[in-house]
Amino acid sequence: MKRDTGVRAAALVESGMRLGLGTGSTVAFFLEALASRIAGGSLEDIVGVPTSVRTQKAASRLGIPLGSLGQLEPLDLVVDGADEIDPFLDLIKGLGGALLREKMVAQAGKRFVVIADERKVVPGLGRSAPLPVEVVPFEHEATQRWLAGLGCEPTLRIEPDGSPYVTDNGNLIIHCAFAGGISDARELEAQLQARAGVVESGLFPGLATEAVIAGGDGIRLLTRPSLTRGAGEEEEVA
Repeated sequence: MKRDTGVRAAALVESGMRLGLGTGSTVAFFLEALASRIAGGSLEDIVGVPTSVRTQKAASRLGIPLGSLGQLEPLDLVVDGADEIDPFLDLIKGLGGALLREKMVAQAGKRFVVIADERKVVPGLGRSAPLPVEVVPFEHEATQRWLAGLGCEPTLRIEPDGSPYVTDNGNLIIHCAFAGGISDARELEAQLQARAGVVESGLFPGLATEAVIAGGDGIRLLTRPSLTRGAGEEEEVA
């Protein structure tokens, strides 16, 4: 199913586009499909901005031309995965550890397409996945205590060898588990952004424009609802 979403997203790419390249196992299939189209000659003048060192290495290996956000912004299309997708296409992202760069690239995109399987679609954020929060190493214990005051159970992300996980930016990740989920993603995002020591959160409210969702019945294309439409309106089944 993941491969199907990657192939479908790659079909959205047109020659001359400046792309945001997400991070994760689902995006890996998108990169493969994109590289196949480039190698086959159906796409020309494509440049991508990677959201992680892992994606940078994968794209380079596949022959996808890369550039920087400073050179290419605004981006025509950003494709990335998600850990949770609510009915309004608000997201939790970043359990792969690349949330800061992912959000920077997502904000630079004219169009942000999320690719995922149907297990990632949830009635509300934070009910099945923790919220990753990137924090500076300095006094991270104090930041962790402050996060607990928001009503979550914060846990420092640890590597298998017992050392703290370090992001591509040299920061730490705290996973915040909210019993019962996140009631107001935008309010929580505002609180997190206002706190010194918090670098970025994995909340992505109001950024995704579409979602390509793979399920047992095929591919569903969802679009961000407007004020006059239902939540997560389904555009097409294929």
